[in-house]
Amino acid sequence: MEENTIKISHKPTRYIFLTVLAMFAIIVSVSFVICYQVVMAEANARYVGIRNVSSEKVAKIIRGVEQNAQNIFDEVRRHLHSSEEVIAALESDADLNMDARGYFAAFELNYYPERGTWFEPYIYQPDVTGFEYKQVGSARHNYIRSPWYIRAKKTNKSFWSDPYFYYDGTSMSGQYSTYIKPIYDDNGQLACVCGADIKFDWLAKELAWVDEASKNNNLLNNIPLLKSLDYYSVILDNEGSCLANPEDKALIIGDRDILKDMAQKRSGIADLNVNGIACKVFYGPIEFVDWTLAVIVPVQDIWQPLFLVGGILLLLTVIGLLIVWLVCRRVLR
Repeated sequence: MEENTIKISHKPTRYIFLTVLAMFAIIVSVSFVICYQVVMAEANARYVGIRNVSSEKVAKIIRGVEQNAQNIFDEVRRHLHSSEEVIAALESDADLNMDARGYFAAFELNYYPERGTWFEPYIYQPDVTGFEYKQVGSARHNYIRSPWYIRAKKTNKSFWSDPYFYYDGTSMSGQYSTYIKPIYDDNGQLACVCGADIKFDWLAKELAWVDEASKNNNLLNNIPLLKSLDYYSVILDNEGSCLANPEDKALIIGDRDILKDMAQKRSGIADLNVNGIACKVFYGPIEFVDWTLAVIVPVQDIWQPLFLVGGILLLLTVIGLLIVWLVCRRVLR
């Protein structure tokens, strides 16, 4: 009779245990879904914010290049009466502005008859020691026909040229963009088109500095669940090709919808496979230029807090079930 009583007592205990297990499963599932939504919302807010801050800093760097170049161009305009003084103005002021790789002034044909038909003094920085001078205008290099010269003469406005690749077998070789500005004499006639060349290798270093500053920002990264910050930023042109990026971390975008957003200066978030790694790409325009800044974040990095929370919930569930089982055993005895 005693054995029958013990066997019957196991059934309500089992029902209690299964009921508690079902409740735990529901609570953990709901909690995990809520945590997922919270983590994704936090990640979107975080990296959109980082993208905006980085974009503003890059725009500030570019604006600094423009302002420095403008100072040199103003000196050129003030010394238009003499070709020698134009060269001296380029040489003296270029040394104060090391953020550009070179400065030039491409004059209208025969502007200085003693200098010949084409006169384009170029002050350039072949290495870290300083600037050198050379005359680059010639029949072979007829800058009058260059798209940047034609555009400057037609629009009467300053602008950044489309990115281009220059190669001469020296350290000057690389990918460039040029800040262009037309210069007018006292009679309102076009005298020359000035330019300041920047190399994207230099801009990549500036971008790496911006990323590092964001990663070391204690106010931005004070959430203990985020153990690693493996994101990085790149600068893209409107065709989806990288202009500036960390070494071995280039990105090429071929998605038409993203390229359309970039061309129309719209921001967005995309899921892309970057160098074999599933990533979220947060992209948006950079002020003053027709370029896009994209912050690339491995999806695993975004989900890392979720993995931690999921592990904690699973551990608590196991502990809770173990406690219920022990209590049921004690009640049974």
